[in-house]
Amino acid sequence: DGLPFGDVLSSGFILQILEEQKAVFRDRVFSPIVTLSAFIAQVFSEDHSCRGAVARVIAERVEQGQPACSPGTGAYCQARQRLPIELILRILRAVGIKLHRETPSAWQWKGRRVLVADGTTVSMPDTAANQTDFPQPASQKSGLGFPLARLVVLIFLATGAVLDMAVGPNKGKTTGEHALLRQIPGGLDSGDVLIADRYYCSYFLIAMLLRMGVDAVFQVHASRKVDFRKGQRLGKRDHVVAWNKPARPAWMDKTTYMSMPTTLPIRETRVGGLVLVSTFLDPKAVTREELGSLYKSRWSVEVNLLFIKEIMQMGVLRGRSPDMVRKEIGVHLLTYNLIRTVMAQAADRAGIMPNMISFKGAVQQMDAFADRIVCSTGDKQVRLMDEMLRAIACHRIGNRPGRAEPRAVKRRPKGYCRLSQPRDVARLPLKKYDVTAI
Repeated sequence: DGLPFGDVLSSGFILQILEEQKAVFRDRVFSPIVTLSAFIAQVFSEDHSCRGAVARVIAERVEQGQPACSPGTGAYCQARQRLPIELILRILRAVGIKLHRETPSAWQWKGRRVLVADGTTVSMPDTAANQTDFPQPASQKSGLGFPLARLVVLIFLATGAVLDMAVGPNKGKTTGEHALLRQIPGGLDSGDVLIADRYYCSYFLIAMLLRMGVDAVFQVHASRKVDFRKGQRLGKRDHVVAWNKPARPAWMDKTTYMSMPTTLPIRETRVGGLVLVSTFLDPKAVTREELGSLYKSRWSVEVNLLFIKEIMQMGVLRGRSPDMVRKEIGVHLLTYNLIRTVMAQAADRAGIMPNMISFKGAVQQMDAFADRIVCSTGDKQVRLMDEMLRAIACHRIGNRPGRAEPRAVKRRPKGYCRLSQPRDVARLPLKKYDVTAI
């Protein structure tokens, strides 16, 4: 409480969820609230170490007149292991839903909530436990690769907040982005609009979305042929056609397959050099230009995932067990949602859209103001919060339509050789040198 997002994630809110989870903890220094706060601060800080997290807890306790705890990291690491993953996920979803419900109608698309689905991968330490749950890619040799997890998220287009997520292995049956997306249908409500890239353009996913009352806008899959000479013509390179139900996929049971419609009316539209597939069949209600503009905004999810992986350093995790890996991903996304909430507050006060504010600039301002806000009270604390929100709103991003960059870097890495054998094996020849004698 008292931090920049203390009004969003209060102690009472955390305790309420703990009671609902029927979690039992001992009365220690690292209680669930202290542990979660330290975990969030650890993720928010550029120094992701547990030692730095414990140091911040010591400084806060001393500032509050309490005795300092041990600077060792053992108690904190054990407390993180005791945190239920369900607690983290429930808070993550609750913060995202709260932000959605408080979103001004002006930030929505035609009065409707737009969600973007996309996936990415994250790496982690090469431990036996991690390799079991998240096997490394087959292209990497044993002992030289790293476990890899696949992450699929639902992101609210207006604010960039994550509404839900699913984590699974990077390879194996039912581990693709489609399978993970089917694990999080609770993030979608009737009346929502889902946009995603061509990988998600499948008959059964669209049928499931329509059954939920959700409209979809995808780029057409590369394997599907589009012929604008067929179907009901709506305009130039714009028509409605009937898709026939394909054969039953291996992951779908017969009962579900039989419940699927035999045909789907689908609108196919060529706009901006892309062929889009959508469930908006009325060209007057949604024009082709509006479809193109909406799908073009999908690129924001790529940038948001880049913020999470690069600025928040989630690309390479530190957890040495699958349980800690999942918790680390959850806390990263929770912290990201809290940052997005503060950015939405700043945008609302400034009368602008949240996507006009720099994410990196917001993180820098929050980092600079956090300690001073915690140490202040009353009117001074309110003034600091107001000034922080004003400063965040001043960090605008430029208008960069059609921006494209090559997938290449100019600065060369250091000329170290690549490991061609496991590190333990490569270390053996070096042990013949007695470095203590030098």
